[in-house]
Amino acid sequence: MVYSHVPHLNGRTLLVANAGDCRAVLGKRGRAVELSRDHKPSCRSEKIRIENLGGTVFDGYLNGQLSVARAIGDWHVKGSKGSISPLTAEPEFQEVRLTEEDEFLIIGCDGLWDVMTSQCAVTMVRKELMTHNDPERCSQELVQEALRRNSCDNLTVVVVCFSSDPPPQIEVPRFRVRRSISMEGLHMLKGALDSNA
Repeated sequence: MVYSHVPHLNGRTLLVANAGDCRAVLGKRGRAVELSRDHKPSCRSEKIRIENLGGTVFDGYLNGQLSVARAIGDWHVKGSKGSISPLTAEPEFQEVRLTEEDEFLIIGCDGLWDVMTSQCAVTMVRKELMTHNDPERCSQELVQEALRRNSCDNLTVVVVCFSSDPPPQIEVPRFRVRRSISMEGLHMLKGALDSNA
């Protein structure tokens, strides 16, 4: 996964390029916004692309070997240089205009996301940033939490803050939130509604 800030005349833009099963998640005032898509062979669009190029998806694996549909390495699956392969290194791009609500970015490989939802990671990082405001320590804490949850895959995590100040306390009007739903649940619901709009 590659990311970079691109200056704009009227604000900041974040450009995300992703190939594989790493994920970029934006912390937007406590709500998780996924900026990349995991390239799993069983994903409908990836499966169609793979099959159109002569590959197969067996038990969730590309050609019965790889759990990703896009990757930079894995030359043994790609074949000789110039040959057509169902495994590609071509990334997907997403450009996002950052606003004042965008507080931080979490970039993590599949070892994190196999055991933790995007919303859980954002909730945890935001809480920790409000306590100590140290993104490096937040990265380490996410790795430690993934290990406690028995992650069995690669574990690399980077937290990037867009401000040197810690995130502000979120004020939620009492009449809008019932006691039966957590803030994390509320953000997950809002994210689901926003993605269907």
